[in-house]
Order: sequence, then C-alpha cells, then structure tokens
Amino acid sequence: MEFVNLGRTGLKVSRLCLGTMNFGPLTDETTSHVIMDDALENGINFFDTANVYGWKTGEGITEKIVGRWIAQGGSRREHIVLATKVYGKMGEGPNDHRLSAYHIRKSCEDSLQRLQTDHIDLYQMHHIDRETPWEEIWQAMELLLQQGKILYVGSSNFAGWQIAQAQCTAKPRNFLGLVSEQSIYNLNNRMVEMEVIPSCTSFGLSLIPYSPLGGGLLAGALEKGEDGRRASERIQNAHEKHQNQLRSYENFCREISQEPANVALAWLLHNPVVAAPIIGPRTQEQLNSSLKSLDIILTDEQIVRLNEIWPGPGGEAPEAYAW
Repeated sequence: MEFVNLGRTGLKVSRLCLGTMNFGPLTDETTSHVIMDDALENGINFFDTANVYGWKTGEGITEKIVGRWIAQGGSRREHIVLATKVYGKMGEGPNDHRLSAYHIRKSCEDSLQRLQTDHIDLYQMHHIDRETPWEEIWQAMELLLQQGKILYVGSSNFAGWQIAQAQCTAKPRNFLGLVSEQSIYNLNNRMVEMEVIPSCTSFGLSLIPYSPLGGGLLAGALEKGEDGRRASERIQNAHEKHQNQLRSYENFCREISQEPANVALAWLLHNPVVAAPIIGPRTQEQLNSSLKSLDIILTDEQIVRLNEIWPGPGGEAPEAYAW
C-alpha cells in the first residue's frame, strides 16, 4: 500500500479510502467488521463515515457499527485515520442540522460517543451551510481542536469559490482551515475539474472522490446490467444514455486486460490532487477486487483514450466555457 499526505498536512493516508455508507443498510454488522479488518490488514488506514449513514434520522447506525469494531481493541483505533461528517439532519429540532456552532458541538460529541473514540481525525462538513457565517463555523471548529476532539477539518460537496471563501476566512485566524474536499468525481462526472480541483490545488487541499464508479456505471455495467441495484430505473436510464461510451469503455478495458471498475479507480489515482478515492465495498470480494487498482499504471496514451471516451467539461474555468 502506498501512502500520501492529506493535503498540505503531514498526515499520511492510504491511496484507497474505505467508505462505510453501505454498513448497516446493505451490509450486516458481522460482514462490515470483517471488511474493516481486511481493509486494515491490506494497508488501508483511511476510514470514512458520516453521522447520517444508516439513513434513520438521529440513530447514527453506521457510526455505531464502526464504533463497535473499534471497541474490539487490537489497536484498531491507533492504526486508522478516522473521518466522519457533520451537517445532516440528526433530529426533529430546528438546530438538529446544518453548521451552527450549537449543532457542530453536539454532533461532534454524539459522533465521538457512537464511534467509541476520544477524537476524530478528519471532521468534514457534509455540505455548505449558506445560513451560518464562517466566523461561527471556524470558532466552533477551533474549540473542538483545542479540546482535542478533532485534528483536521475537511469539506464535502463544496463549490470552488466556497473553498476559497473558507480558506480566506481561516487564514486571518491563524487556523489551518480545510485540508480536503470530498466530492463526486468519476470518468462520467467530471464537473469538479472546472473549479473545485483548481481550488484544491491552489489552497493545498486533497480531493477525496466519492462515487468513483458512478453508481456501478463504470464497473462493467453492460455485462452486469441485470444484477442487483444496477437493475434500478435510474441505472438503466444511465445505461441507455451512455451505451455507446460504455461499449467503447468496456472494449478498452478488455484490450488492456483490466476490470472496468479498477480502471476507473486507476484513472482517479493518476490525478495528483486525488489522495484516495472512496471505495464502498458491500462484500469482501469487492474490497479485494478494488485493491487491484493500485497495481494499474495507465500510460499517457491510455489516459488520452479514456479522455476521448469520457470527455470532461473542457478543462478549468473559464477556458472550459470561454476563451
């Protein structure tokens, strides 16, 4: 396993991040624990979760599963970089969501309890809060840092200008600010190339891509179109819309004798701003398959081919849409 610095920090994270969103809703607790053990054994030290995962308001089901895994001991907690998130609805009260100092404090305390740990390594804002001023957000995060309850702060689903705004309000406070941005990014969805990735590069953030396989679209969709969730109406519509691209893509993957899912991950890993794509295995087999992507080194010619099949928005802004 290779490790890279998370943004401009000295923190080292594995090139793949274990996403836990399926733990609870799609993967039972026993299997989830086995997957986490296997991930750690294979060198994955970066684990990502969120207080809303499990999708039952206020219950934090997935965090509890991760917490019970940590509680088994064996230095599990000491060997992982643990990331979770704040913003989502965790109750019916008016202050049970978003990024007020009130909610940030309570959410952090609740996550710590569910995760059965005394600190969170990367505390991520799950979405931008247009109603809360940055002075309030940074004051709350600074206090958590001073108390030793968090170490680093990240964002998720931020626009490029919002990353810039966050950093420009953190700097006068002598606060490190954001160190990472977690955003949707894959061969089929490349909008972050316009402004989010340039912002990350400029301000020293790592990009942590989620949905690296496009909801299964890039995992051999034509061959597996009838399997599991790929048979959903949404995925079937995506298949129809991108059928010609998928055919070209899967033919390309056969030419280089690699699984489509692993090629999609390798393409992300080729980008220097990407620290670790988030993989969300539902089974041990899916985890083991994803690890193979680390051994794929795409040539410049192969990158060109992939960009031809899956063209992005046209590069960085403003050249993507102007001169």
